[in-house]
Amino acid sequence: MTQVRYKIKRGDFVQVMAGKDKGRTGTVLKVLLDEGRVIVEGVGRVVRFIRPSQAHPEGKVEKNQSLHISNVALVDARTGKPGRIGYKVDVKGKKERFFKKTGNVVEENTERKEKRK
Repeated sequence: MTQVRYKIKRGDFVQVMAGKDKGRTGTVLKVLLDEGRVIVEGVGRVVRFIRPSQAHPEGKVEKNQSLHISNVALVDARTGKPGRIGYKVDVKGKKERFFKKTGNVVEENTERKEKRK
């Protein structure tokens, strides 16, 4: 089975386009490739009830629930609006992401590259 590639990556700033958190923004914490879902910081918070312990005496834990990747859109840093993404090859021969409406290039997240090393 081939692995699907998505245009949204970890560390991207996205806006939720559908669902109960529609309009909220946050940073992508994790992309679940097999499921086609993303976990966005501060969006989709749910309370899970567990057996009380010393770590959680009240028996409640807050978690970020995953969203389907089609329900989020990357936000353009220059305009502040969400948009669709395309790929193009720059002068140096490197593939880069850009916003189809404005033509602005998506700024790569340096944190993501540092964590990989």
